[in-house]
Amino acid sequence: MNYLRILICYADTGGGHKTAAHAVRDAIEELAAENYPGSIIEVTVESVVEETNALNTLFVRLYNFLLRYHQDWMKYYTAFIEAFKPNDSRLGYLFCKPFLEKLYSRIEPDIIVSVHPMVNHYLALARKDAGRTARTNLVVVLTDPNSHLWSGWACKEADLTIAPNDLACARLKKMGVDPARIQTIGMPIEPVFVHPARVSRTKVLTDLGLDSRVFTILLSGGWAGGGELIELYRSLARVTRPAQVVIMCGNNKDLRAKMEEEKKGFPLPTAVIGYCQSFSDLFSAGDLLVTKAGGLTTFEAVARRLPMALNLLIEPMPQEAGTIDLLIEAGLAHAVRHKDDLIQIIENLHPLSDRQTQPLPTEHSLDRVDAIYEIAQTILDLRLESRKMAA
Repeated sequence: MNYLRILICYADTGGGHKTAAHAVRDAIEELAAENYPGSIIEVTVESVVEETNALNTLFVRLYNFLLRYHQDWMKYYTAFIEAFKPNDSRLGYLFCKPFLEKLYSRIEPDIIVSVHPMVNHYLALARKDAGRTARTNLVVVLTDPNSHLWSGWACKEADLTIAPNDLACARLKKMGVDPARIQTIGMPIEPVFVHPARVSRTKVLTDLGLDSRVFTILLSGGWAGGGELIELYRSLARVTRPAQVVIMCGNNKDLRAKMEEEKKGFPLPTAVIGYCQSFSDLFSAGDLLVTKAGGLTTFEAVARRLPMALNLLIEPMPQEAGTIDLLIEAGLAHAVRHKDDLIQIIENLHPLSDRQTQPLPTEHSLDRVDAIYEIAQTILDLRLESRKMAA
């Protein structure tokens, strides 16, 4: 009987990395149940960066503060990280080492999967110091589908780095990662987005107090609930076609309270919601997603063939700039640089009743919406297939 321990590590900077961690876990557990019934596979998901020490906690909190209130300042945060590389510092590692030693001792992982650029290097160092290099594989799964990558993604000590497309793969090679240790597969979106919606459009919208026959705009502030959402919402008062709005406020309770006030007397029927772990059914029910260009969110929309209007009223984060170009060039999204752009997009968009059956572009692995299963199988193969051969 195979007994396998897998540790998946992320950091709570935004919501995408946690979503990716859960996607990898869910796909591994699904494949394990189907294909390895005689094996025991334990998957543990841990948020590690903010747990290591007080300084890293501060970095995470600052990131989320900027994401919520000053997204246009994120370029300075990024520039600082890239200049000083606190994620790849021997001194910084000394502060993280006690936590990581306890983590390795508690889990004793056969495979470690990192889905965050600030995690990789310290995990590799801790693996070496624990004498586990030969018996614990380190896998890095990227969540940025473009060439504008944090340098932290390039962990030369990782046994395998899984890139979402050729753009990211080429950048990893330029940053010194051995091409033999890179596999290009796709984005790690949650398995639930691969399968048909579990709840019908009618029920989803009716439960929100809306009409399933009306054009539905999903207005997203992302995990942090930022990005000029109030101003965007107010501009929708000029929409002339019959329409309704679902405002997704993320984890921003203050924004949710403000939006509840804003919707009173607003000409378009509106539902206000917070953050939930998966929006797969809502993405199937909506007709247009207005969002910032987060890698996981936008590719979840791609999986649901949900047209996007990318919110560029505030300067996007550097790591998202390439995603914007990718999606617009593929015809999967429109740019909102001025409020009038959004009105025009809404007025001219004609929803397809059979959109889920529409083919996706093959360039840059945009059609690989089911990539999470190959990612999960690749991770499992590192240990289970070699054990089969040995047996």
